[in-house]
Amino acid sequence: MALKPEPTAPFHSVQYALRVLEAIGRHGGGVTDTQVARETGLPPGHLAPLLAMLLREGYVEQAGDGAYVIGDSLVLLGSGAARQEAVAAKLDATLAELRDSVGAAVYVSRYIDGEVRITRIADGPRTPAVKEWVDFRSSAHASAVGKCLLTQLDRDGRRDHLSRHKIARLTSRTITSEKVLFSRLDSQPATVPVLDLQEYAVGTVCAAVPLTAGSAVGCLALSLPVEHAHRLRSAADALNRQAAPMVLSLTL
Repeated sequence: MALKPEPTAPFHSVQYALRVLEAIGRHGGGVTDTQVARETGLPPGHLAPLLAMLLREGYVEQAGDGAYVIGDSLVLLGSGAARQEAVAAKLDATLAELRDSVGAAVYVSRYIDGEVRITRIADGPRTPAVKEWVDFRSSAHASAVGKCLLTQLDRDGRRDHLSRHKIARLTSRTITSEKVLFSRLDSQPATVPVLDLQEYAVGTVCAAVPLTAGSAVGCLALSLPVEHAHRLRSAADALNRQAAPMVLSLTL
C-alpha cells in the first residue's frame, strides 16, 4: 500500500495567522480585509482562507459592515489565570470537530520527560480508538504517533529513547532495524503526515503530523480500521490542514 499524502504547510499558516491577528489587533474599531492584506503583505489567495479559519475558531469576528475585530476566543485565551482551562476547552472542542469531520479517532500526543504520552483522545462509537495492546511508550518505532515524535528529536535523543525502549517486532510490517528506522525518520518531510500501515497493530492504519509550539515536541494523529484504509490519504490531508488551528491554540 503506497500512500503519500499531499504536503501542506500548517506551520506556515500559523505564522501567517499570527501576522493577521497582530494587524487586526492594532485596529480596535475594526479593519477591512483590504487593509489587513496591505499591512501583512499576504495575497488574497492566502488571506481569505486564513480569515475563514480565524472566524471559524472564534479568534476574530466580523462586524455588520464587514470589518474584522478580535474575537471572544482570543480574548479568553489571553486572560491569564483562565488561560490553561481555556486552552484545554478549545483543544477538546477542536478535536471533537476534527474527529467528526475526518471520521476517525484523533489524538494529541506529547514527548514528555523522555516518554511518549497520549494527552488527549477524541473517539466515539463510530470512530473507536486503537486498542493499546502494547504500551505506546514502548512502541514509538512502530506507531505513527511515536515516529512523528521521534522525527522531532535529534539523533542523540532518538538513541536515548531506543536505549530505554528496545525495538521489537509487533507485526510483520514493523521496522526492527535502527538504521532503517533512522533513515526513514531522516527522510520524512516535515509537512507530510507520518504513516503507520499496520506496523503497530494488525487491522489498524494511522497518520500523524507534528504539533510544534515553542520547544514542545508533540503531534496530532488519527487511526482507522484497515477496512477504511482507502480513506487514510484524504483523512491525513485533512488532519494536516487542521493542525494549524491546533498549533495556533497552543501558541497564543
